[in-house]
Amino acid sequence: MSVVKKLLTSSKPFFIVWCMLAAFGTYFCMYAFRKPFNAGVYEGLSLWGIHYKVILIISQVFGYMLSKFIGIKVISELKAASRSKLIIGLILFAEVALLFFGLVPHPYNFIFLFLNGLPLGMIWGIVFSYLEGRRFTEILAIGLSISLIVSSGVLKTIYFDVHEWFPALSEFWMPFVMGLLFLPLFFLFVWMLSVVPAPSKEDVIARSPRLPMTNADKRNVFKQYGWGVVSFIILYTFLATLRDFRDNFAVEIWQEIDPGWNKNVFTQTEAITSLIVLAVVGSLSVIKSNLKGFWAVNGIIAAGFLISGVATLLFQLKAISPFWWMLLLGTGLFLSYMPMQIALFERMIAYFRIKANAGFFVYMCDSIGYLGSVVLMLYKEFFMKDLNWSVVLIKFTYLQSVLAGLLLLVACIFFYRIASKGKPEPQGVPAGITQ
Repeated sequence: MSVVKKLLTSSKPFFIVWCMLAAFGTYFCMYAFRKPFNAGVYEGLSLWGIHYKVILIISQVFGYMLSKFIGIKVISELKAASRSKLIIGLILFAEVALLFFGLVPHPYNFIFLFLNGLPLGMIWGIVFSYLEGRRFTEILAIGLSISLIVSSGVLKTIYFDVHEWFPALSEFWMPFVMGLLFLPLFFLFVWMLSVVPAPSKEDVIARSPRLPMTNADKRNVFKQYGWGVVSFIILYTFLATLRDFRDNFAVEIWQEIDPGWNKNVFTQTEAITSLIVLAVVGSLSVIKSNLKGFWAVNGIIAAGFLISGVATLLFQLKAISPFWWMLLLGTGLFLSYMPMQIALFERMIAYFRIKANAGFFVYMCDSIGYLGSVVLMLYKEFFMKDLNWSVVLIKFTYLQSVLAGLLLLVACIFFYRIASKGKPEPQGVPAGITQ
């Protein structure tokens, strides 16, 4: 233990690799408790005239969404000493919910997916709290980015493999078994996070301190930056809704666009996407100026919208294959989505010296974003019932590309006007530290 702590404070390469691996592993394992159930199709099952898989996804997403709303307060006010106990308690609660999902028969077990999602929405904020406010946050968070991109696809593949090994397991028991398989690894990665040292004096100077927020701090953020923050929240809602829809119904979409699809396609497309996003997000750490970094992030987000829209158009024109459409669509989505989670608010806080933490902004975005996901699924089920999942994906991609692009423009104009007035005075910088 002492050797590890010494290396974390004395060796920058060791520190970076350790944080990347710890963040990747923790969040990847979290997905083992959240996503594997949607690899099932629950053929022939329904409730209230709605396909049972839709009921299950809405139940979990509703719990996840509520978790994000709760997280606005919990994560923004979280103290370092409470992080490890909280994250372990949340995961154990989620696994117990999956146990009852298997024990209780259809159609009464959907409530346990709501309870499963209820704690899981706060995991991201806890993990990122170990990484934010550092000179190399974008690099450290690459592990978190990769896990978010590849985990769902890889876990779907693992789900199919485990089901082949144990064909007697029903689709209702598979989620609990998957969580159980990853529980020991989760404990290991949480321990790795727990020994990560706090940001150094140099980190605080470069990126500003990240402190638990008070209610007054939160009100002050909206008083000074309301128009820009609200624009980011709404465009993030489009991103989160489309990303979640594509992920939740990936099996059904592939069955529609390519009947001969292979189960390994999930791992292939998401692995390629993760490499591209990794390179792009990681390169942001090269930009030392927080203002230039902030504008670079906005440029990447805009490029992501463009890639998603153009790829969808080319697919409809039959200029590209289903594989390339899903690959480019995913790449565009994550090129917009991941920088918003990891770098946009990180740089915004650092340049404008806002007394806040990234978790506060991201959880406001996520809470509304998952509400959008529920609304889209219900809208499809009641008003677009005859449309294929792939058609809904195409229509919403076009809508997102246009409207979210306009919202990004509004936010950029707002922050450009503030930045043109000059660099703000530091807020909340500890005594003895100067810029």
